[in-house]
Amino acid sequence: MPSTQAILEKASRHCQQRGERLTPKRSRILELLLAADGPKSAYDLISDHDRAYGESPAAMSVYRMLNFLVDAGLAHRLATTNQFMACAHIACSHVHRVPQLLICDQCHHVEEIGLGSDLMSELQHSADASGFRIGSTPLEIHGICKRCSH
Repeated sequence: MPSTQAILEKASRHCQQRGERLTPKRSRILELLLAADGPKSAYDLISDHDRAYGESPAAMSVYRMLNFLVDAGLAHRLATTNQFMACAHIACSHVHRVPQLLICDQCHHVEEIGLGSDLMSELQHSADASGFRIGSTPLEIHGICKRCSH
């Protein structure tokens, strides 16, 4: 696993390729997400930021930074809980599959897995046939993780 610094450098290059900038403030939020042991709310990140850097950014600023990270593919937003997590594949160099988040309803652990493009195409085709247009990804699946089911 690459170091946090290596991941942040790769994320910065990724943003530059998109014609955008991973500013120091955005980088701090991403670093906090990378260090987290699970999804975090914006307010969790404000508290973490205060502990790590001695300042509490405004909630609206944190939400803007999180939206930037999500739009850049560096983080995911869990719509069902309004929490955020770093993309598990930031440091990868291969083509990514469509992210799917497995959310444990007991311990709230979240695992990111990839959904094959063929399965996603089939899902889109079925949705199209019923007149439904799929919006955002990642897909969120709730259930019970292996640890909690034993």
